[in-house]
Amino acid sequence: MPERRLAAITGGSSGIGASFARNLAARGYHLLLIARREDRMQALAHELTGAHPIRVETMTADLSEDADIRRVDQRLRSDPDLALLVNNAGFGAHGFFFEADVEVQERMHRLHVLATMRLSHAALANMVPRNSGGLINVASVAGFGQAVQNVSYCATKDWMISFTEGLAVELAAKGSAVKVQALCPGFTLSEFHDVLGMDRSAIPKSLWMPADFVVDGSLKALDRGEVQVIPGWRYKLLASGMKAMPRGLGARLTKRFRKPKAH
Repeated sequence: MPERRLAAITGGSSGIGASFARNLAARGYHLLLIARREDRMQALAHELTGAHPIRVETMTADLSEDADIRRVDQRLRSDPDLALLVNNAGFGAHGFFFEADVEVQERMHRLHVLATMRLSHAALANMVPRNSGGLINVASVAGFGQAVQNVSYCATKDWMISFTEGLAVELAAKGSAVKVQALCPGFTLSEFHDVLGMDRSAIPKSLWMPADFVVDGSLKALDRGEVQVIPGWRYKLLASGMKAMPRGLGARLTKRFRKPKAH
């Protein structure tokens, strides 16, 4: 493996993606940041190159668009130094599915499912022949169940978890040293919930985790070869309960705790 490895991060301009960038820069990785907001990526690149002797490249891309997915695919598939891909790009949208803007719902599925599948294929096709590298798919603890007004988000994150676990089974069957991980955080302090317009005070403070805590746990777990990673003991307990609960029961229970949506 080259001394200076390349880590590619989608959604790499803020939040968990930016935290991955800072942590990996400190580990000595060169970086490829992939996101829609070029100005935010450039500011982060300036920060990181000023603090570490690394190279930071940026690619402006909307990974819900086919043409942009293909551009990023080609770069990941062909770069001989690619050592890690973090599929972090994603978003949420509250509302009853049958009342929601179907274009937004489709964009979510394209980003969480199709882009994750395509870029994972590109990265693994590059790494597996070299028998080296890693892939982190940022899912969510929400993927272990369902919640009212969150159907597509929960479903697509569930798919990401299952997909990543399937990849781990295949890599083990091949005897490959390439590692894959489904990262399943809970409520994380980032812009994600601000974009949703969520009132953070409605969630107990004990359930909020710093992005750096989530990322540090993810990378340490990747070093150990852990496939499913749930940061924080509270969320580990919650996920265990959700896995044991019959499908559909969890969604019904959320009705008791969800406030009516303001219109």
